[in-house]
Amino acid sequence: MAKNSIRPLHDKIVVKRTEAQEATKGGILLPDTAKEKPREGVVVSVGEGRLLDNGERASFQVQKDDRVIFSSYAGTEVKVNGEELLIMNEDDVLAILN
Repeated sequence: MAKNSIRPLHDKIVVKRTEAQEATKGGILLPDTAKEKPREGVVVSVGEGRLLDNGERASFQVQKDDRVIFSSYAGTEVKVNGEELLIMNEDDVLAILN
């Protein structure tokens, strides 16, 4: 992805979804219609943070390049420079994978 091609606002983050599994653990190949969209991805960029009542910005718990798990219907899918990305609230992130 080209650097600085998308910059989320406020408490939004941009996530690149990981690829869907091609086969089950038993080795059965899955057709495209049977694949679930992964609920895991890598944070591409983060906004400036939510604006607090005192005028300061809240800091993010996630950072760029973190691998995260998010809820099933999280975010809005967008296509930037031919790459499919998700823009979502930081609240949609369930966990950070180490």
